[in-house]
Amino acid sequence: MEAATYSGQDRLSSNLIAPRWHTLVVLLLILAFSAIGALGAHSPSMTPPIRPQVRVVGYMFAAVVEWLILAFVWFGIRLRNVSLRDLIGGQWSNWQAVVRDLGIVILFFIASNIVSALLTGFLKVDPSQAVRGMLPHGGIEAALFLLMALTAGFCEEIIFRGYLQRQFAAMMGNAGAAVVTQGILFAVFHGNQGWKFMVIIATYGWFLGALAYWRRSVRPGMIAHFVQDGLVGLLARYLFK
Repeated sequence: MEAATYSGQDRLSSNLIAPRWHTLVVLLLILAFSAIGALGAHSPSMTPPIRPQVRVVGYMFAAVVEWLILAFVWFGIRLRNVSLRDLIGGQWSNWQAVVRDLGIVILFFIASNIVSALLTGFLKVDPSQAVRGMLPHGGIEAALFLLMALTAGFCEEIIFRGYLQRQFAAMMGNAGAAVVTQGILFAVFHGNQGWKFMVIIATYGWFLGALAYWRRSVRPGMIAHFVQDGLVGLLARYLFK
């Protein structure tokens, strides 16, 4: 059963999973969201002290945009008779498969954060006021922040590693180039965080892309992504005071 799943993923890697025009529109949506985020990071509303309403609206806006892009991805792949399940890949047919992926997530989390810490020190990254200001305050904001992190883990993994990476692999005929390209676009998508953070995000995107290619699934990446955004984001609230 698992071999059949992998065979299906290999088929997706060698064929376009959506029309080219559709991928172009997805890229334009990513650039538009990045531009809005970059402009928003320098808007008067981000001048400290940042009001709770601004953070809540920011969380909701990011989540809605990601779900809308995912919906458009679904529309495009349906034109080629590809489903979201195809993009997610893999399966958990028994508890051993779940434990295996959780073990991979733990190792991935440790390795990726070691690399991120090294890059943070090398680049002398100092979180901008915009990034610090969007960290949650209080229980309600923390809950909304975690919902946003859950959305990011699900939607972004399908958009970047499930859709774009496979589409680029088919277009370029090179899986490595596809991993690199989607990682760069993943960083661009987070344009509100400044170029130094974007370097770290691109590196994290390459890790996630390599993981998805190796596992023929974005399931482990979804879990790792959610834990990274959610747990680290909550901890950062207390570290960046």
